[in-house]
Amino acid sequence: MKRLNPGYIESIKKMVNNCPYFTLISMEIKELGMGKSVLEVQVKEKHLQPFEMVHGGVFSSLMDAAIFWAVYPQIQDGLGLTTVELKINYLAPKSSGSLIARGKTIKIGRTLCLGEGFIEDEDGRLLAHGTETMMILEGLKFKGHEDLPPKFLD
Repeated sequence: MKRLNPGYIESIKKMVNNCPYFTLISMEIKELGMGKSVLEVQVKEKHLQPFEMVHGGVFSSLMDAAIFWAVYPQIQDGLGLTTVELKINYLAPKSSGSLIARGKTIKIGRTLCLGEGFIEDEDGRLLAHGTETMMILEGLKFKGHEDLPPKFLD
């Protein structure tokens, strides 16, 4: 099994956590590893819909990102991923505090990958569950970040 380069992981976390969409919704990668990720959103007023609960779009963005970033470290260097399908079950509302998403890989194929995610609050209460299918694509590169360290150590 290949070993992830810690320098690559730190570079990815810094790059992604500062990208426009992540900063827009205050989403942050906390942990990133082979087949797993942890992301977090601190709920703010901007995340609430008119009934003063976190909008479903925030949940789905967080779920998509958590599953994506759990799978991404395992694919071959130089390849990218794009979401083909996201299925999410909203299980409980949230109005304040933290949304903590945990993503994990289920299967990586030649062209398609499957992952699973869970969103909990700071007390461990399950708020949402999801699955996602992603397609592996050649030639996708991080814009403006061609100087990343190697993805794998071996």
